[in-house]
Amino acid sequence: MTPFQKRQLGTSDLVVPEVCLGTMTFGEQTAEADAHAQLDYALAAGINFIDTAEMYAVPPRAETCGASESIVGRWLAGQPRDRILLATKVAGPARNLSWIRNGPAAMDRANIRAAIEGSLQRLQTDYVDLYQLHWPERNQPMFGQWQFEPENERACTSIREQLEALGELVKEGKVRYVGVSNEHPWGIMQFAKLADELGLPRIVTTQNSYHLLNRTFETGLAEVCHRERVGLLAYSPLAFGHLTGKYLNNPAATGRLTQWPSFGQRYTKPNVLPATTAYAELARQHGLTPTQLALGFVRSRWFVASTIIGASSLAQLKETLPATQTPMPAELLAAIDAIHLRYTNPAP
Repeated sequence: MTPFQKRQLGTSDLVVPEVCLGTMTFGEQTAEADAHAQLDYALAAGINFIDTAEMYAVPPRAETCGASESIVGRWLAGQPRDRILLATKVAGPARNLSWIRNGPAAMDRANIRAAIEGSLQRLQTDYVDLYQLHWPERNQPMFGQWQFEPENERACTSIREQLEALGELVKEGKVRYVGVSNEHPWGIMQFAKLADELGLPRIVTTQNSYHLLNRTFETGLAEVCHRERVGLLAYSPLAFGHLTGKYLNNPAATGRLTQWPSFGQRYTKPNVLPATTAYAELARQHGLTPTQLALGFVRSRWFVASTIIGASSLAQLKETLPATQTPMPAELLAAIDAIHLRYTNPAP
């Protein structure tokens, strides 16, 4: 592998590699020894940016809640802390995760503070470099939903109160920078506007799904994030394994979608299969694997600050990490766009 490029996150002084190691399989699909081997391999390759969350492992359940952070924390204890860029997330309400802080009922000051304290303890550190709101508390479409529904409006913690709570953590040194996840343009604009008006921390990233089957980020968020200097941390670049092509030849192939069929409902939509087939054929025509095509594409996007890749095993990581460096010539990108126009965002 050639050295990975470095990119600045938003308005922060965080300079991260163009690939980030995701850890949501740690503690469920991935045992601790293999997880630590992945972390060692990634770090040796120049990937010192690690993303986790208090609710991981995934799929979320009470028995594995916090497991990923704990596994990372035991590895982190043996590393020079200033060499690692560590990101984690606070879970919000609206997903029925009753085992996390009794709900949680809100993304308010008490919940954000309780969440960071728990994360710091599990991660065995006294600060995180990037602290993210895992999903908005307010009503908005997410995780496979594709329409905003005003009738689902509900009371929620104001963005101002959330920013004020995060600002306290920054002042106390427990958090260096803040970000959001699964956000939409209105939310990004509100966070940026209020931060500027009130002298509160600016969000420097949003972590959203982005891949060949879901390019919705390009519609409104790309412009907003460019103008507000918010970097995209692109997750699920392989669309839960669909874009590896493994389910095309063997629908029962080992993977999280066969282990937990209800977990990836967004990938059961009508045009997922024909789009995936078209991209796999395009990869073959250009002498690439479907994995190389999918990961090379995400890395090539001008608005992607870092691509989050996760692996259930070290062997899988050894395949996917080099694949992110796949060159994307103009004619290949044009062919990808042609397929995209035929099957536009089949899995938003």
